Amino acid sequence: METNSGMYVESQDLGLMLSVIHETDGVSETCEAVVEFAIKAIGCTAAVIAVDRRQDQLAPVAVSPATATGLVDGELGHDPVSESYLTASAVVINNTSADHRWPDWSDRAESLGFRSLIIQRLTLAQKPVGVLVLAHSDPGGFDRDDLAIAHIVARHASIALASAQKQESLAEAVDARKLVGQAMGILMERYSISDDQAFAILRRYSQDTNIKLREIATQLVSTRKLPEYEGSPRELERGGRRARPQVES
Repeated sequence: METNSGMYVESQDLGLMLSVIHETDGVSETCEAVVEFAIKAIGCTAAVIAVDRRQDQLAPVAVSPATATGLVDGELGHDPVSESYLTASAVVINNTSADHRWPDWSDRAESLGFRSLIIQRLTLAQKPVGVLVLAHSDPGGFDRDDLAIAHIVARHASIALASAQKQESLAEAVDARKLVGQAMGILMERYSISDDQAFAILRRYSQDTNIKLREIATQLVSTRKLPEYEGSPRELERGGRRARPQVES
């Protein structure tokens, strides 16, 4: 396949590069692999992957070059990135100077050195997970083949990104369980109590201080001390006196 940028992409090369995306671990690493792949496969000037951190905000996770960060506003609003993310439609801009749909955004993109763009939403199970932004320094920098490749990249990136996010969530959950287990072990040894009693103490303290259980466990494991509270561990376990944070002197 030959694009108007003069780059020739063999189907076997395309498959090889896509496999690299799926074999990459971690959200950031996966997004960086997608950006690198998109630039090589399409021959564009810049690429950005942004993911939804909150319901109303997109955050760039991988960008090349750094100046392309300005293509993503962050807050969802009146711009082509938000348009693609919210509607699942690919947005193609052939010339920022002649496209008047998003004048403020187009002016900014042009000031950054980008004249044509392809923007694709990353979707899994019909739910948005992010957006892929491809930019070229020349007007009309993308052709029909480039759009087809961008669509393929977006599909594979969506699956790889969702998988990476799931793996990170699982890893965080495992780490949290390990920390809580270590904290419980410290309490069990220090106060000669059972594992159920140790967990009840941690949970009660978490409820009384509105501090996440993982944060309490982390503090206990790192300092080897349970944050100061009124009463004995058994009173806290039974829900007697309320816990109070330790005050540094």
